[in-house]
Amino acid sequence: MAPKVVLVTGCSRFLGGHLAARFAADPSVERVLAVDTEPPPRDVLRRMGRAEFVRADIRNPLIAKVISSAAVDTVVHASVTANPPGPARRTVLKEMNVIGTMQLLAACQKSPHVRKLVVKSTSAVYGSSSRDPAVFTEDMAPKDLPTSGYSKDAVEVEGYVRGFSRRRPDVVVTMLRFTNFIGPRIDTVLTRYFALPVVPTVLGYDARVQVLHSEDALAIMERATARDLPGVYNAGGDGVLLLSQAIRRAGRLNLPVPSPAVPLAGRLFRGARLVDFSADQMRFLNWGRVVDTTLLKDEFGFTPRWTTQQAFDDYVNGRGMRPVIDPELVAGVERGVLDVAARFR
Repeated sequence: MAPKVVLVTGCSRFLGGHLAARFAADPSVERVLAVDTEPPPRDVLRRMGRAEFVRADIRNPLIAKVISSAAVDTVVHASVTANPPGPARRTVLKEMNVIGTMQLLAACQKSPHVRKLVVKSTSAVYGSSSRDPAVFTEDMAPKDLPTSGYSKDAVEVEGYVRGFSRRRPDVVVTMLRFTNFIGPRIDTVLTRYFALPVVPTVLGYDARVQVLHSEDALAIMERATARDLPGVYNAGGDGVLLLSQAIRRAGRLNLPVPSPAVPLAGRLFRGARLVDFSADQMRFLNWGRVVDTTLLKDEFGFTPRWTTQQAFDDYVNGRGMRPVIDPELVAGVERGVLDVAARFR
């Protein structure tokens, strides 16, 4: 079913705002409602064109009035996030993600006009642990169920979405489990992490990192909205990078931190407002996470344009990130060490 009246949540952030702009540029979409508690940045607002910004809080039951009065037939829930706005991040995160989703789904359930629901989820629902498989497929459960933070919120959100799907089998429901976004235009915990001049890592660990270019994420959400593609799909770029490789590609210095000191390091960076590490994000830096994207390519019909390595390099180049230490100097030191080792051999 081609969407006619589309409502997009989370339009003050990158994904929601740019999605609303794309739908507004599509002449087949009659009306676009962009919902959030605060307006998008000016440049995004200009791109949104005919899209109507609606200042509304999806945690409030009044969102049902917005959906019913506009006869919304397609809801794109893009506001589930690990980075809520404002200073009280920890206290509002669960409320924004979980309570907001519950109210939105309740509003969709009441409306006879809603025929499609697209939900931005995350591969963080699989957790991160030493017992993880090499690659997660959509039918796998986490080895260690997330117990806090964004990961736990995402697990609860998916549970509510499945319940909604059972109650409204007439609605096409698409759930997308994205890996971490990266790119020159998007701001996330991961992009800020790799922008640090000295990047803390966990001593003795080298996590496997799989990312998705933010432009590919937009294209996936747009395709899920334009076509009837029910189901759950992993979404990530092909290939992986080791955390140490990514740090070198960004020209940063690696600072291995002993495991007992990791929580302290996280608090220091959070206190300095450099990077807001949560417990589940710290576990990701320990173990990493990789997902299988066969369903995305074969059934969903989308192959990401950028691989993990290409997406990361585009982020580095697009941000104009300069190496903290001259690569020629590093190469010279490496050659000197190899020469000395060769003599002793």
